[in-house]
Amino acid sequence: MINFIKRAAILPLIALSITAHAQQNTSTEYTLTIIHNNDVHARLDQVTMSGSSCTTKDAEAQKCYGGFARMAGMINQIRQQKATQPLLVLNAGDFFQGSLFYTYYKSAALWPFVNYIKFDAVTLGNHEFDNGVAELVQFLNNSKDLNMVVANINAQQEPNLNKFIKKSLVINQKGEKIGIIGLITPETPILSSPGSTVTFQELKNSLETEVKVLEAQGVNKIIALTHIGLAEDIKLAETVRGVDVYIGGHSHSLQSNQRKEAVAPYPIVVKTPSGDPALVAQAYYAGIYLGNLEVTFNDKGVPVRWQGEPILLDHTVPQDQQVLSMVKELSEPLQVFRQRQVGTTETELVGSREICRHQECNLGNLISDALLFATQKQKTQIAFQNGGGIRTSIPKGPINYGQILEVLPFSNSVSVFGLKGSDVKLALENGVSRAESTTNEGTGRFLQVSGLRYSWDATKPVGSRILSIEVKTANGQFVLLDEQATYVVVTNDFLRAGGDGFSVFKEKAINPIDNGMNLEEALSSYIQHLLDNKKLVSPAVEGRIKRQN
Repeated sequence: MINFIKRAAILPLIALSITAHAQQNTSTEYTLTIIHNNDVHARLDQVTMSGSSCTTKDAEAQKCYGGFARMAGMINQIRQQKATQPLLVLNAGDFFQGSLFYTYYKSAALWPFVNYIKFDAVTLGNHEFDNGVAELVQFLNNSKDLNMVVANINAQQEPNLNKFIKKSLVINQKGEKIGIIGLITPETPILSSPGSTVTFQELKNSLETEVKVLEAQGVNKIIALTHIGLAEDIKLAETVRGVDVYIGGHSHSLQSNQRKEAVAPYPIVVKTPSGDPALVAQAYYAGIYLGNLEVTFNDKGVPVRWQGEPILLDHTVPQDQQVLSMVKELSEPLQVFRQRQVGTTETELVGSREICRHQECNLGNLISDALLFATQKQKTQIAFQNGGGIRTSIPKGPINYGQILEVLPFSNSVSVFGLKGSDVKLALENGVSRAESTTNEGTGRFLQVSGLRYSWDATKPVGSRILSIEVKTANGQFVLLDEQATYVVVTNDFLRAGGDGFSVFKEKAINPIDNGMNLEEALSSYIQHLLDNKKLVSPAVEGRIKRQN
């Protein structure tokens, strides 16, 4: 399914997209293998397919994927196999944020592994700025010989950062020059915390300017290493001449020619303004896949053949033992960290399945409010949290981080996207579609909310149960939902990807971005914010959800 690219735009691209493209060519050819990943989000250890922490039970069921030990093992294996052939290993940003490792260690959890893998080039993701410039500089200071490329950033007012960043670089691979240009999303100031001293430029002009710089050096094979999202990569490929391959990140897109859940083929083939093809590839997120693209160029630097498929890093992939030891060493202090006190609640936070999967619950309200608070810079209006994602209650009294992890154990990240009012209604209909009885399966889809209130009738047919929806305005008033308007919605990445039957999110989300921050961290930060502002942690059931009959 294609979820975030307009269908009218993507269908011609799919028609063009093929695993291998043959073109008659008698001149000298050059074949390059590109191994790549993106949006690892501090998943040092293995995870489930959704990116959540891998339990002992998951491991026994062979349902654990990724982790830096598998990533390093596979990369080393490929490097050995192709020791005499041209090969690049690239990363498209967002090493930071997304696991307890980052929450506890910050960038110190990541640079030892980056040094071990030795990427040929890396670009910045927006989440590299989540803890400001200082944390990013610390990461770069400790990352040895890291080629960081970003063409559309101005960090001249931050000399400690600026010295590490190149707009582009040229790598000589087996006698041929390969140019690599980096790009980061211009929305980074909205999505993260770079401060006022770092600015971000428009994408197209930045890319075109650097293409000319490389071509002036005699480079005719150019890769754009981007953290801007798959849709933006396609737009650039359609309008910019001279870039042959886009290796991207940011939208957490699974491209594949084999997996039915993929959002697009691997790679997408786009016709550039010159008429030559450009290849666009991304490799999901959380280190679950490793992109593997082989491109053959003619002597003019034009791709003439290509093939590839992301490698699933499942239980059959051996783990690098040295890296595995490094991960285990970092894991041990986290058990103590779980006991860290977050705050105090003045009332029991009710998270029982009998309540939160069928009606409004105060813990659901607190989590939904935390989602809006965590994404206020993105001007979110409506928050959704599935009742099935709330796994237990928290008694009145002190709250430690371990209790929050018990409530929200899946390491889900926060997702933001636009959604038409009519699709908001469809989502709510799905939420109440099985909520009339506690004996039903699938009641975990029931939606706890913030920023709106709704009523529903359990006696009506599925799909026609929602009676009214009101959205909260900036001045605190509630007005009827406008089905033609577009609202900015925040939820967790499980629902955004279509989990619990929310295909409306997967198919109708407008410009979805997985924020990177984990849900448990959003809740913890919100509780601390309330206490810092001398507000009680005492959420109430206040009529956000009303059931008729």
